[in-house]
Amino acid sequence: MQLDRILKVTLVVISLAFLGLQVMSLEFQAAGARVSLVLLLTLLYCMKVSSKRLFFFLFLICFSLGEIISYLSYFVDIDYETDPDYFYYISNGMYILSYVFLIIRVIMDMNIKNILHKFWIHLLVLVVLDVFCVIILSGTTEKLLSKHEFSLEQLYNTIIMILLTVAMINYMSKNSQKSMNLLLGAIFIFFSEVIQMTYFYISDINILNVMCSLFLVLAFLFLYLQARIPLESEQQTIQQDLQV
Repeated sequence: MQLDRILKVTLVVISLAFLGLQVMSLEFQAAGARVSLVLLLTLLYCMKVSSKRLFFFLFLICFSLGEIISYLSYFVDIDYETDPDYFYYISNGMYILSYVFLIIRVIMDMNIKNILHKFWIHLLVLVVLDVFCVIILSGTTEKLLSKHEFSLEQLYNTIIMILLTVAMINYMSKNSQKSMNLLLGAIFIFFSEVIQMTYFYISDINILNVMCSLFLVLAFLFLYLQARIPLESEQQTIQQDLQV
């Protein structure tokens, strides 16, 4: 219990330090705090959550690896004119893989047949919106990135939109606290990524970087909260709603 309390307090302190460092534009120090934050959250999940889910754990592991690889790039001098940025490709590849694991985690608890029957119109509308958003988001970077980087950005944006869509359909079908927390986590991930893209490729105003970091912290907070709720509790809530 004492260790658990220490970890939670440390997590709050690191989160505040991370946001504070972003406000002061200390990118290197903020990146280190971000790595520590994700690693500590992964540790807290392992210690605190009794009913661990494999794909959510893989999501945390892959995201943590992406953060570590991205942080290591600060220690390596790269000639971007002659050498490809391997850190960029590998870290973003790990982020994509982490979100794929999270999508699989959500889909595994969904009744696909029932959802396709009840929400096929919603799915159709969401797919159209997803395609539109990916085109718009990717279009802002088309002239700024190489062919391979642009393809990776398109894939990244597509995965983010799929995650948001799956989380939304999951909430619509279950209407539980667990699915709501998951949806909020996905929404904050989406806004964090959009703002980060704006900061990197359109305007480097520091407030955008701060907002991106804030949304990322909130995203992981809600994802952790949903992980704390056992699946059995969610199923009982759904059954009670059906009975009512």
